[in-house]
Amino acid sequence: MCRNIRPLYNFEPATTHGEVRNAATQFVRKVSGMNKPSKANEEAFNRAIDIDTYVQQLHSDPRELSSLYEDLLIGVTRFFRDNDAFAALEHRIIPDLVERGKSEEQIRVWVPGCATGQEAYSIAILLHEAGLLERTLVYATDINPQALQSAASGVFDAARVPAFTQNHAASGATTSLSDYYTAAYGRAVFHKSLRERMVFSDHSLATDHVFAEVQLVSCRNVLIYFERDLQDRALGLFHDALCHRGFLGLGSKESLRFSGRSGDFDDFAPEQRIYRKAAP
Repeated sequence: MCRNIRPLYNFEPATTHGEVRNAATQFVRKVSGMNKPSKANEEAFNRAIDIDTYVQQLHSDPRELSSLYEDLLIGVTRFFRDNDAFAALEHRIIPDLVERGKSEEQIRVWVPGCATGQEAYSIAILLHEAGLLERTLVYATDINPQALQSAASGVFDAARVPAFTQNHAASGATTSLSDYYTAAYGRAVFHKSLRERMVFSDHSLATDHVFAEVQLVSCRNVLIYFERDLQDRALGLFHDALCHRGFLGLGSKESLRFSGRSGDFDDFAPEQRIYRKAAP
């Protein structure tokens, strides 16, 4: 299901070229929090005949603003990315969730920056293999409405499925990935039984707040694009969202080592960038 997708644009008119450039840049940073090189910005701005024309297009044509937005966002994701991390999830974290499931009514997982949803589906598949999916909600959030709509559809390019299948097997899976999708006409459609346990929703780590208590946050290869202050803000959200001794998974190039929130978490499987909320 896909909920609460908000408009991409809401910024005040600017009167000078410099203000236009700053307004557009600050808009994208506000909603995405991304610290990206300026080259993408320049390419987007240079599509217009002049700055005045371009800012009018941004205000009057949602498609143009959406195009700028797409230029500035990164949506790299795939099923079972980083096999070692998913193996640790399956063999070390999910058993803990199984134990929690004996006393807790529902398991909740949050996948921020989900893009088109492959990681969220991967986690849902692991939870199904462990017999937990029927008692789990997977919240998959992003700031890109097009990506969220694609994720909620559960439809992916069939040409990529063999690589996804290899990743799934390498993570130590106990089932075949083909058990979870139907292939036809060059597309792989993942089963409704997975999608029914997933909520795809608009959420910005830069501006929004915690919306649910969860046992696991998997935010992998998102913080690497953030400036330090926003990294700390996001980590604060994850800390507040996690239940007592909940788990946090980051990407292979990310670390809490130099973060202002490092004291909020304990190492759990540091080589796989998996941490646990520190005891109060």
